[in-house]
Formats: sequence, structure tokens, C-alpha cells
Amino acid sequence: MAFDAPSLKGRALRLLSQREHSRAELERKLARHEEEPGTLAKALDELAANNFISEPRVVASVLHQRASRSGALRIRQELQAKGVAPEAIAEAVASLQNTEVERALALWRRRFGAPPADAKERARQVRFLMARGFSGAVASKVLRSDVGDHFDESPPDE
Repeated sequence: MAFDAPSLKGRALRLLSQREHSRAELERKLARHEEEPGTLAKALDELAANNFISEPRVVASVLHQRASRSGALRIRQELQAKGVAPEAIAEAVASLQNTEVERALALWRRRFGAPPADAKERARQVRFLMARGFSGAVASKVLRSDVGDHFDESPPDE
């Protein structure tokens, strides 16, 4: 009994059932399975027309999964790797700017919880935040004691 390999559309749907994928990701993952030129593009066009492939959902998914523990720089890099359009990346990163310090502070508190005792420890904490995609300026703000004291209270109503 012969086993037929899944179609390109079937493979794409299987990948999409696991998580959101951008069109560029699907093209990269499925290109080796394309037997006839143009069939992959046709299958992906059908999926996009039926809203199985959605760039806004890919962006929302990345933001939902990563925003609490990654800075805007890391999220920008991940979206670029997924092949998301530059305009969508710029919009997503802009939406993160207002909460960048708060998110970095929450991450820093979960990891360290106390101000650095010396310059070596301060450098380690700054490297930790920067490795997660926060800028040096944001890391410095988080480690300044006056900012830390300010965030101990509940945020003011705007």
C-alpha cells in the first residue's frame, strides 16, 4: 500500500495549526516539498485568500508571546526574521514604546529584585536587559533608584 505525501496546502495547514506563520516562513519551510514550480505560490495564495495566512495575526501573536519578556529591538528582529512587512514591524514596535520601561522593570524585578551592589553587578544586569532587546537607555532607567522607587507605587491614572 503506497502512502501519498501530504499536499503543499495540507503541509501548510498543519504548520498553521501549530502557530501563526507568515507567508515568507511557509515559503521557506515548504519550498523543498514543491515538485512543480508555482504550485507553492498558488497554494499559499489560496490560504491567504481564505484568511489562513494573516500578517496582522502573526504580529499580534509575536507581541502577545514576547512583549512581557523582550524589548522592542528583539521583537523587531524576530518579526524581520519571519518576513513581516517593514510597515507592520514599525507599527508593532511603535506600539511597544510607551511600555518599554515598565516591561523592562517587571522583567528586571522577576530576575534580580534588588539594585546592583557594585559596578560588576550593574554591568551584568544591564547586559541581561540588553540581551533581551531593551536599549541601553531603558536599562539605565530601570537601574536608577528613583525610577525603581517610582514604580513601587501603583501607576498614576491618566
